[in-house]
Amino acid sequence: MKIICVGRNYAEHAAELNNEIPKEPVIFMKPDTALILPKQPFFYPDFSSDVHYETEIVIRINRIGKHIEEKFAHRYYSEVALGIDFTARDLQTQLKQKGLPWEKAKAFDNSAMVGQWISIDTSPDISELDFSLHLNGKEVQAGNSRQMIFSIDALIAHISSYFTLKIGDLIFTGTPSGVGPVHKGDKLEGYLNAVKNFTLNIR
Repeated sequence: MKIICVGRNYAEHAAELNNEIPKEPVIFMKPDTALILPKQPFFYPDFSSDVHYETEIVIRINRIGKHIEEKFAHRYYSEVALGIDFTARDLQTQLKQKGLPWEKAKAFDNSAMVGQWISIDTSPDISELDFSLHLNGKEVQAGNSRQMIFSIDALIAHISSYFTLKIGDLIFTGTPSGVGPVHKGDKLEGYLNAVKNFTLNIR
């Protein structure tokens, strides 16, 4: 299983980080060791003092595919969840300034979490999914999948032209504006179409 992540897929988020709007998807990956186990908290790493949350719609691939056409991409997933891509922002900034890869800041152990999987058969249009993140009871992020620069099906088509997709692979589809830091003792709650999808404690 691999975790494929998409950066800068919401225009307002790209703007808040002073990044250009991409002309094609920005892709990076996390190893399977990045995934937080169910019911486990996020343990703040000792190599960073500025870890940020990034709330994202996540899909799980359910069949093997390569060079998938966008019009057929919907056949390759049947479930959706909400997740968090954690970023050690201070470390990422240092690495970017030196022109180095981001893996230490993006792919460290427990840097990804996924909530409850929901069948898309019981969900509204996948292109109209509302989602939000609450930090200690206060909404800090909110978005809708229609705001994506590249749709879920377009992402699958693009990604599969470079990487063979296998059963169980996860695609984190990008985060809207409103990213920010977490601290020990914080409580994160994610909502997908106004229904709580996960609760995560920061330790």
